[in-house]
Amino acid sequence: MGSHWVRPYTPGTGRWIVIGWEAAALALLTWASIRQFDLIGHGVRAVACVLAAVWVIGAWRILEHGVYVSPDGVLIRGLVRSRRMRWRDVAGVHLQQKIHKVGRWELQKDLTVLIERHDGATVNTELWAQGVDFHARPKLFRAVYQEIRNRHQSARR
Repeated sequence: MGSHWVRPYTPGTGRWIVIGWEAAALALLTWASIRQFDLIGHGVRAVACVLAAVWVIGAWRILEHGVYVSPDGVLIRGLVRSRRMRWRDVAGVHLQQKIHKVGRWELQKDLTVLIERHDGATVNTELWAQGVDFHARPKLFRAVYQEIRNRHQSARR
């Protein structure tokens, strides 16, 4: 499958806020672990290195997170796994309105981009209107949705 993947949008500044937040949380966890277990010397270095490695890997995944397109298909990179689909396996690209329920309360109505496969299965993308990339840029969300649809339609021709 195509090796030239392009993310049709620039990541939002919210990603850097998340990465900073995670750095602070892991620094606090490091400090608490060192204090809790009375670590010294090599123990301190080991805990600090392990949690720093976790942060680097997590930060890299957060930065790479998103939807990528190529002439051959679509790549969805999540925090834990990635998924590739050829355009010929995609039946359609749609917007879906999601409602989050907590008990009897409805919290938020959100638009997400959903990919429908020919076998009837649907694949959630990492694109949602109120996410870190599009919260302050709603027009960009619609433009990205249209770009993915256009890529799919041109691949079908």
